[in-house]
Amino acid sequence: MNTIQRIAKNTIVLGISQVTSSLLGFLFIMYTARYLGAEGFGILSFALAFTGIFGIFPDLGLGQLTVREVARDKSLASKYLGNIAVIKVILAIITFGLICLAINLLGYPNMTIKVVYLVALAVIFNTFSQMFYSIFQAHEKMEYVSIGQILNSVLMLSGALFVITRGFGVIGFASLYVLVSAIVLGYSFVVSVLKFAKPKTEIDFDFWKPTIKEALPFGLTSIFVTIYYYIDTVMLSLMVPNSNEVIGWYNAAYKIVLALLFMRSILHISLFPNMSEFYKTSKESLKLICERLFKYSLIISFPIAVGTAILSERFILLFYGSEYLPSVIALQILIWSNVIIFANFTPRLFEAINKQIIFTKITMLGAIVNVILNLLLIPQFSYVGAATATCLTEFILLFPSFILFSQTEYRFSGSFALKNVLKIFIAGVGMGCFVKYFCDINLAVLIVLSALIYIVLLYLVKMFDETDIDIIRNVIKGNKRVYK
Repeated sequence: MNTIQRIAKNTIVLGISQVTSSLLGFLFIMYTARYLGAEGFGILSFALAFTGIFGIFPDLGLGQLTVREVARDKSLASKYLGNIAVIKVILAIITFGLICLAINLLGYPNMTIKVVYLVALAVIFNTFSQMFYSIFQAHEKMEYVSIGQILNSVLMLSGALFVITRGFGVIGFASLYVLVSAIVLGYSFVVSVLKFAKPKTEIDFDFWKPTIKEALPFGLTSIFVTIYYYIDTVMLSLMVPNSNEVIGWYNAAYKIVLALLFMRSILHISLFPNMSEFYKTSKESLKLICERLFKYSLIISFPIAVGTAILSERFILLFYGSEYLPSVIALQILIWSNVIIFANFTPRLFEAINKQIIFTKITMLGAIVNVILNLLLIPQFSYVGAATATCLTEFILLFPSFILFSQTEYRFSGSFALKNVLKIFIAGVGMGCFVKYFCDINLAVLIVLSALIYIVLLYLVKMFDETDIDIIRNVIKGNKRVYK
């Protein structure tokens, strides 16, 4: 199997699992939000955000480093797994203690504290599952990651239906997170033992010091990214009176936006091992990946943003009901952050070429900017201000990211970027005009017709060049050539 076929295979496998798990996951969110109401959903969303901020500490970038290093040398799998498992146990204990201390010092209600405790346990279990996923990903065996994701989604949705039929409240949903994360961890452990490497406890301090030092930029980047993904929910809880309902409205919109990011996740997870490999073996192939990743990401994300912004009220009513109508304006703002997030592929590149410290500094800037914008906008505009702060932060980060990218040998020309952006804009706006004019017809029919019109418009503006066609032929025919 050649390189492009291998990338395609991993992308397809992940794509199927991500579509399935994202659909099931969103059904879980939809049923949960409708059942708990905006206030109960707000408590659960706050717990997920609060623990999410702390949840990166048990990893500290070790997972991403494992993918990169084991992808380059598969014999290192046991070494990384054995040592990192011990490191994670220590970090997990410290993290859980910090969560308990922080939530009590901030004086949240007893119900909220209990929910946070339970979700924190689930976060700890998940970080160990991700450790095994790193090994699967490094070996480019994405099917095992996919099965784990689908298993998690199936169990969460099934559990939610059980909790609803039994009449349990928000504590029941929080307990569900713990149970499912424990089961998925068990699955990950068994697959690792049977197919890859058995995690034997290993304490090698000579290995720990350089590994933690090398992983720290990955970890710091994840911390800063997590802050500007979740800090808005925490700040809403602290700055807005009777905030649970507001948090529920905001997160109802945010969950739609996050669910749509699965397509970006597919591309980046599939390509990262190859990007790491090409850094050592073929710089031209890595440059090709960068330019096509930018192009394809915009092709996917821009029409989704246009359609979602126009049809936001219909989506909110369909998914959550009239209680969540205040979520419409938040969705209309937040959806544009997805376009920027999709377009910005530079995090994966900097990580693949051993320059993760660069993006660490950029994300630190982003976290600071996001907190400042939330402080300025939330008091006056509440959750609408939080949505605006999120979108502006992503936009601001785009500039230093691409300035630094332009200084690498993997850069593509400004004319390439501008030409593709203009073509996608023309096709997307044309599709948007159709959606706006026929916005009252059956939603499923409208989506299908809009997608077809968008594809036709892409063809008319000559979106796909010879390289795109060659890549498709290579995937289908199995040509052994790696494109240079």
